[in-house]
Amino acid sequence: MEDLLKYDGKLVRIIDAWGKVFTGTAVYDSAAYCQHEYGWDEESVRINGCLVRGGDIKEIRELPGLAVLRAEETWQRAGAYYVRIQAMAKKHHIPLRQEFDEHDTPDTKYIVVTDEGFPIATARMYPLDKRSMMIGRVVVLPEYRRLGIGTMVVSECEDWAEEMCFEKTVLESRDNKVAFYEELGYEVRGEAVQGDTFRCVRMEKDL
Repeated sequence: MEDLLKYDGKLVRIIDAWGKVFTGTAVYDSAAYCQHEYGWDEESVRINGCLVRGGDIKEIRELPGLAVLRAEETWQRAGAYYVRIQAMAKKHHIPLRQEFDEHDTPDTKYIVVTDEGFPIATARMYPLDKRSMMIGRVVVLPEYRRLGIGTMVVSECEDWAEEMCFEKTVLESRDNKVAFYEELGYEVRGEAVQGDTFRCVRMEKDL
Protein backbone atom coordinates (compact mmCIF):
# COMPACT_ATOMS: atom_id res chain seq x y z
CA MET A 1 0.00 0.00 0.00
CA GLU A 2 1.20 3.52 -0.75
CA ASP A 3 2.55 5.56 2.16
CA LEU A 4 -0.24 8.01 2.97
CA LEU A 5 1.84 10.19 5.29
CA LYS A 6 3.42 12.01 2.34
CA TYR A 7 0.00 13.47 1.46
CA ASP A 8 -0.60 14.99 4.90
CA GLY A 9 -1.62 18.64 4.59
CA LYS A 10 -1.70 18.55 0.79
CA LEU A 11 -4.57 19.07 -1.62
CA VAL A 12 -5.41 15.67 -3.08
CA ARG A 13 -8.06 13.76 -4.96
CA ILE A 14 -9.07 10.33 -3.65
CA ILE A 15 -11.18 7.72 -5.40
CA ASP A 16 -12.35 4.99 -3.06
CA ALA A 17 -13.14 1.36 -3.80
CA TRP A 18 -16.77 2.24 -4.54
CA GLY A 19 -15.94 5.02 -7.00
CA LYS A 20 -16.71 7.96 -4.70
CA VAL A 21 -14.47 10.98 -5.31
CA PHE A 22 -13.08 13.24 -2.58
CA THR A 23 -11.13 16.44 -3.21
CA GLY A 24 -9.58 18.48 -0.43
CA THR A 25 -6.76 18.79 2.11
CA ALA A 26 -5.63 15.41 3.41
CA VAL A 27 -5.14 14.89 7.14
CA TYR A 28 -3.16 11.75 7.89
CA ASP A 29 -4.07 9.39 10.75
CA SER A 30 -1.54 6.68 11.64
CA ALA A 31 -2.48 3.03 12.08
CA ALA A 32 -1.79 3.34 15.82
CA TYR A 33 -4.12 6.33 16.10
CA CYS A 34 -6.86 4.57 14.13
CA GLN A 35 -6.46 1.47 16.32
CA HIS A 36 -6.94 3.59 19.43
CA GLU A 37 -9.80 5.74 18.08
CA TYR A 38 -11.69 3.43 15.73
CA GLY A 39 -10.55 -0.10 16.50
CA TRP A 40 -8.78 -0.84 13.21
CA ASP A 41 -5.06 -1.23 12.64
CA GLU A 42 -4.81 0.68 9.38
CA GLU A 43 -3.64 4.16 8.42
CA SER A 44 -6.33 6.50 7.11
CA VAL A 45 -6.91 9.92 5.61
CA ARG A 46 -9.48 12.46 6.73
CA ILE A 47 -10.73 14.74 3.99
CA ASN A 48 -13.59 17.26 4.27
CA GLY A 49 -14.78 15.59 7.46
CA CYS A 50 -14.82 12.09 5.91
CA LEU A 51 -12.52 9.29 7.07
CA VAL A 52 -11.16 7.07 4.31
CA ARG A 53 -9.31 3.92 5.33
CA GLY A 54 -6.11 3.18 3.46
CA GLY A 55 -7.38 -0.19 2.25
CA ASP A 56 -10.44 1.50 0.74
CA ILE A 57 -8.39 3.93 -1.38
CA LYS A 58 -8.30 2.95 -5.03
CA GLU A 59 -6.39 6.03 -6.14
CA ILE A 60 -4.87 9.08 -4.46
CA ARG A 61 -2.93 11.86 -6.13
CA GLU A 62 -1.74 15.35 -5.36
CA LEU A 63 -3.32 18.34 -7.09
CA PRO A 64 -0.48 20.87 -7.23
CA GLY A 65 -2.43 23.14 -9.58
CA LEU A 66 -5.42 23.41 -7.24
CA ALA A 67 -5.63 26.23 -4.69
CA VAL A 68 -8.22 27.35 -2.15
CA LEU A 69 -8.34 31.10 -1.55
CA ARG A 70 -10.01 33.19 1.09
CA ALA A 71 -10.68 36.10 -1.21
CA GLU A 72 -9.27 39.34 0.10
CA GLU A 73 -8.06 41.07 -3.05
CA THR A 74 -10.04 42.39 -5.99
CA TRP A 75 -8.77 39.75 -8.42
CA GLN A 76 -9.78 36.96 -6.05
CA ARG A 77 -13.28 38.34 -5.59
CA ALA A 78 -13.50 38.71 -9.37
CA GLY A 79 -12.90 34.96 -9.56
CA ALA A 80 -15.92 34.36 -7.33
CA TYR A 81 -18.07 36.61 -9.48
CA TYR A 82 -16.86 34.93 -12.68
CA VAL A 83 -17.89 31.46 -11.51
CA ARG A 84 -21.29 32.70 -10.42
CA ILE A 85 -21.93 34.48 -13.72
CA GLN A 86 -20.86 31.51 -15.83
CA ALA A 87 -22.43 28.66 -13.88
CA MET A 88 -25.55 30.31 -12.42
CA ALA A 89 -26.56 33.66 -13.91
CA LYS A 90 -25.87 32.66 -17.51
CA LYS A 91 -27.21 29.11 -17.23
CA HIS A 92 -30.42 29.99 -15.37
CA HIS A 93 -30.96 33.41 -16.98
CA ILE A 94 -30.65 35.21 -13.66
CA PRO A 95 -30.28 39.02 -13.97
CA LEU A 96 -27.02 40.27 -12.50
CA ARG A 97 -28.91 42.61 -10.16
CA GLN A 98 -30.63 39.54 -8.72
CA GLU A 99 -27.53 37.33 -8.59
CA PHE A 100 -25.45 40.01 -6.86
CA ASP A 101 -27.75 41.17 -4.11
CA GLU A 102 -27.52 43.13 -0.86
CA HIS A 103 -25.38 40.39 0.71
CA ASP A 104 -22.51 40.98 -1.72
CA THR A 105 -20.71 43.72 0.18
CA PRO A 106 -17.08 44.61 0.98
CA ASP A 107 -17.51 42.69 4.27
CA THR A 108 -18.76 39.47 2.66
CA LYS A 109 -16.38 36.51 2.86
CA TYR A 110 -15.70 34.50 -0.30
CA ILE A 111 -14.01 31.15 -0.87
CA VAL A 112 -12.55 30.71 -4.36
CA VAL A 113 -11.04 27.51 -5.73
CA THR A 114 -8.65 27.85 -8.66
CA ASP A 115 -7.13 25.30 -11.01
CA GLU A 116 -3.83 26.51 -12.47
CA GLY A 117 -4.91 30.03 -11.47
CA PHE A 118 -8.31 29.81 -13.18
CA PRO A 119 -11.42 30.13 -10.92
CA ILE A 120 -13.56 26.97 -10.89
CA ALA A 121 -15.68 27.13 -7.71
CA THR A 122 -16.84 29.56 -5.06
CA ALA A 123 -19.11 30.28 -2.10
CA ARG A 124 -19.91 33.33 -0.01
CA MET A 125 -20.46 33.81 3.72
CA TYR A 126 -21.97 36.49 5.90
CA PRO A 127 -23.12 36.49 9.55
CA LEU A 128 -26.79 36.17 10.43
CA ASP A 129 -26.14 36.88 14.10
CA LYS A 130 -23.33 36.43 16.63
CA ARG A 131 -23.65 32.62 16.53
CA SER A 132 -24.68 31.82 12.96
CA MET A 133 -22.88 32.17 9.63
CA MET A 134 -24.82 31.95 6.36
CA ILE A 135 -23.20 30.00 3.52
CA GLY A 136 -24.58 30.71 0.08
CA ARG A 137 -23.94 30.88 -3.65
CA VAL A 138 -22.06 27.56 -3.58
CA VAL A 139 -21.19 27.13 -7.25
CA VAL A 140 -18.86 24.82 -9.21
CA LEU A 141 -18.23 25.15 -12.94
CA PRO A 142 -20.00 22.30 -14.79
CA GLU A 143 -16.81 20.63 -16.04
CA TYR A 144 -15.51 20.33 -12.45
CA ARG A 145 -18.60 18.80 -10.88
CA ARG A 146 -18.80 15.30 -9.37
CA LEU A 147 -15.19 15.56 -8.23
CA GLY A 148 -15.87 16.43 -4.59
CA ILE A 149 -15.10 20.12 -5.08
CA GLY A 150 -18.50 21.33 -3.87
CA THR A 151 -17.99 19.37 -0.65
CA MET A 152 -14.53 20.89 -0.28
CA VAL A 153 -15.91 24.42 -0.71
CA VAL A 154 -18.55 23.90 2.00
CA SER A 155 -15.95 22.35 4.32
CA GLU A 156 -13.62 25.32 3.80
CA CYS A 157 -16.49 27.68 4.65
CA GLU A 158 -17.22 25.77 7.84
CA ASP A 159 -13.56 25.84 8.90
CA TRP A 160 -13.40 29.59 8.32
CA ALA A 161 -16.63 30.20 10.21
CA GLU A 162 -15.39 28.13 13.13
CA GLU A 163 -12.11 30.06 13.21
CA MET A 164 -14.18 33.23 13.53
CA CYS A 165 -15.94 31.67 16.57
CA PHE A 166 -19.31 31.04 14.94
CA GLU A 167 -21.16 28.06 16.35
CA LYS A 168 -23.47 27.20 13.47
CA THR A 169 -23.62 27.41 9.69
CA VAL A 170 -26.89 27.99 7.84
CA LEU A 171 -27.75 27.66 4.19
CA GLU A 172 -30.76 27.78 1.90
CA SER A 173 -30.50 24.70 -0.28
CA ARG A 174 -32.26 24.29 -3.57
CA ASP A 175 -34.83 21.56 -2.98
CA ASN A 176 -33.03 19.17 -5.34
CA LYS A 177 -29.75 19.54 -3.41
CA VAL A 178 -31.06 18.71 0.07
CA ALA A 179 -29.66 15.16 0.03
CA PHE A 180 -26.19 16.52 -0.84
CA TYR A 181 -26.16 18.78 2.21
CA GLU A 182 -27.63 16.09 4.45
CA GLU A 183 -24.57 13.97 3.63
CA LEU A 184 -22.47 16.87 4.94
CA GLY A 185 -24.31 16.87 8.26
CA TYR A 186 -26.95 19.55 7.63
CA GLU A 187 -30.50 19.20 8.92
CA VAL A 188 -33.66 20.63 7.38
CA ARG A 189 -35.24 23.48 9.33
CA GLY A 190 -38.62 24.30 7.80
CA GLU A 191 -40.54 23.77 4.59
CA ALA A 192 -39.41 24.51 1.05
CA VAL A 193 -40.11 28.10 0.01
CA GLN A 194 -40.32 29.41 -3.55
CA GLY A 195 -37.67 32.06 -4.16
CA ASP A 196 -37.10 34.29 -7.16
CA THR A 197 -35.52 31.43 -9.13
CA PHE A 198 -35.53 28.20 -7.08
CA ARG A 199 -37.48 26.45 -4.36
CA CYS A 200 -35.20 26.55 -1.32
CA VAL A 201 -35.04 24.80 2.05
CA ARG A 202 -33.34 26.23 5.14
CA MET A 203 -30.73 23.87 6.58
CA GLU A 204 -28.42 24.17 9.58
CA LYS A 205 -25.34 22.49 11.03
CA ASP A 206 -23.69 22.90 14.44
CA LEU A 207 -19.93 23.38 14.19
